Amino acid sequence: MSSPEQQSAVVGFIGLGDQGAPMAQAIGDHGFGLHVWARRPASLEAVADVPHTVHATVVDLVAASGILALCLRDDSDIWDVLNTPGVREQLRPGTVIVNHGTGDPGENVKIAESLRSLGVSYMDAPVSGGGPGAKARTLTTFVGGDEGAFERCSPVFATFSTRVSRMGPVGSGQMTKLLNNAMTMSNLKNAVDLIRLAQQLHVDIPAVLDVISDSSGRSASLRALGTVITPEIAPHLQGLRRKDIEHFADAVRAQGHDPEKLRRRALAGADGLVEAVTLVTARGHAA
Repeated sequence: MSSPEQQSAVVGFIGLGDQGAPMAQAIGDHGFGLHVWARRPASLEAVADVPHTVHATVVDLVAASGILALCLRDDSDIWDVLNTPGVREQLRPGTVIVNHGTGDPGENVKIAESLRSLGVSYMDAPVSGGGPGAKARTLTTFVGGDEGAFERCSPVFATFSTRVSRMGPVGSGQMTKLLNNAMTMSNLKNAVDLIRLAQQLHVDIPAVLDVISDSSGRSASLRALGTVITPEIAPHLQGLRRKDIEHFADAVRAQGHDPEKLRRRALAGADGLVEAVTLVTARGHAA
């Protein structure tokens, strides 16, 4: 049963991709007024089973939304939405715009500053867990932004998250996500090295990884290989991870620090992703 606040809240959503679509579904399932727009009409099929309202244009969606959630590929896509003719004129004071994509902390501060004169709040709220986590509604959401806007949007974030944390002002959500990704890819480098060694030792790689995943050597990166990360999607994920690591390195340099050691290790993890998944999913490795 939805609360009066949920019944009156209108959440606009743009970005019905592999991760965004189940997030939007969760919002609609929990009784929020879900409003959507998609560049490709076929994308709207993803929310067909939940109550929602479709808008013909971005401008119409913005005009109807109290909270506008964006799950897009990069910061440039956020600017494209905000710079669409007519959008800024339709943004009402009190509107909250939320960026669920992964991007640059400094660029997100610039986006927030560009909206301040309109009385519009902006939060960077990237998520961790990928498409599987979005479908299971077990994402972790890292939020940067005003505390009042955070309190207002927290019930929306809770529909698709098991953990929602405000990390500080705008930009801190992105920095936390980038640190998370750097750790993930650094851990992946450990997994890649282990798998290569296991191949040289002619042991059963899937069996070794299965037992390690229940032992002290377990890690999220190790568990994902061959399960969440399959050979089919590994090349695509590899490109995204490389992009994220460069975002991480640029953000650290912008703060006057040197990210190079962790950057190199994280990139090495990303570079070995396809090879590692191929070895994990192959058969015939037993001695």
